[in-house]
Amino acid sequence: MDINIDITKTIIETDRLILRAWKETDVNDLYEYASIEGVGEMAGWKHHESIDVSHGILQSFISEKNVFAIVYKKNNKVIGSLGLHNSWANKEADYAHLKVKEIGYVLSKAYWGNGLMPEAVNAVIKFCFERCGLEALTVSHFSFNNQSKRVIEKCGFSFVKQGEYYAEQLQKTFEDMKYILFR
Repeated sequence: MDINIDITKTIIETDRLILRAWKETDVNDLYEYASIEGVGEMAGWKHHESIDVSHGILQSFISEKNVFAIVYKKNNKVIGSLGLHNSWANKEADYAHLKVKEIGYVLSKAYWGNGLMPEAVNAVIKFCFERCGLEALTVSHFSFNNQSKRVIEKCGFSFVKQGEYYAEQLQKTFEDMKYILFR
């Protein structure tokens, strides 16, 4: 069962990261990483072709109140996002009774391969289970996205099934892999 989680007053700190609500002043950092071809496409959205696109996305992050900005402590820069969304499990008979959210994340290409996303995901898992009372979290990745697969495995999720995902912005259907983690 989907529940509302408002992250606007939440700050999560890890060794190298701060996860917090988005601010208007984050637009340049968002555009910097979201405009790189291949970053958004790994998650099903087109890379940002203008700062206006980033501004519109930033507005949705702020108004929806369910996406963390990932700030790298070393340079105080927003280097990615991590959202809590409606889960595929809500439509599955085996899981529909659970309080569950889907984690979705994107990281600046310049920071790939440094273990930052598992650090962020593990912190959000703890937040969701200990502070929000969720019973499960789900996550998915496109079958070709081995970076996300590694993050998911490092964070302890279990594979459930293969499916298809239609990425509206890309107007393309992808094979995706679906996972779950229970509290």
